[in-house]
Amino acid sequence: MTEYLDVYDERGNRTGTALRSEAHALGLWHQTFHCWLVRRGEDGKAYVLFQRRSERKDTNPGRCDITVAGHLAAGETVRDAVREMEEEIGWSVPFEALVPFGTVKEENAGMAGGVRFIDREISHVFGCLVSRPLEEFRLQREEVAGLYEAEAERLIALMEGKRASMEVRGAETAEGEEGLRPATLTLTADRFVPRDRGYYIRVFRFLRELALSDSGGFGSGG
Repeated sequence: MTEYLDVYDERGNRTGTALRSEAHALGLWHQTFHCWLVRRGEDGKAYVLFQRRSERKDTNPGRCDITVAGHLAAGETVRDAVREMEEEIGWSVPFEALVPFGTVKEENAGMAGGVRFIDREISHVFGCLVSRPLEEFRLQREEVAGLYEAEAERLIALMEGKRASMEVRGAETAEGEEGLRPATLTLTADRFVPRDRGYYIRVFRFLRELALSDSGGFGSGG
């Protein structure tokens, strides 16, 4: 499918549009949407939900990543990008329910399908409180293999290098089966998509405060 993105200079000024493949080949700045889900557990602790990327993905297959993320297509606003929630995890909330973390600029380079890419993203990052059980999400199998959750404090310690690994629970798709089945994962910092670990630490702290400042959360809405 042909996908066009709005592209920008280093100062964030829009310079035109480009094919997604062209933006990645030439290292053109473009916008993305990040939405992290978090819930407050019965134990009063904050639990961050994150996805495990499908093995079919051309970049970082099988790695752990943001709960929901995607590119803003040409002409889209950040408000429009909330569609990614319904597409990837089969659940969404109104844009007004998202809590802004801020805008983050990221640069990454590598190989995908034997082709070199330079990915320069202006990412709009949000958090969202949720109370929905993992097994009740509906995952886009081409994009997402499973959803997991882990205590925010432990994730912060993992990214700070204060612990080597941790066991986490989740729910994953199964070939030929409807719905999700329970799963477990031995999580290390290196299992996440490579980013500046400071990004993860700051976001996990933000999500911890978001969950602990409010015992509510969205359930089956959307």
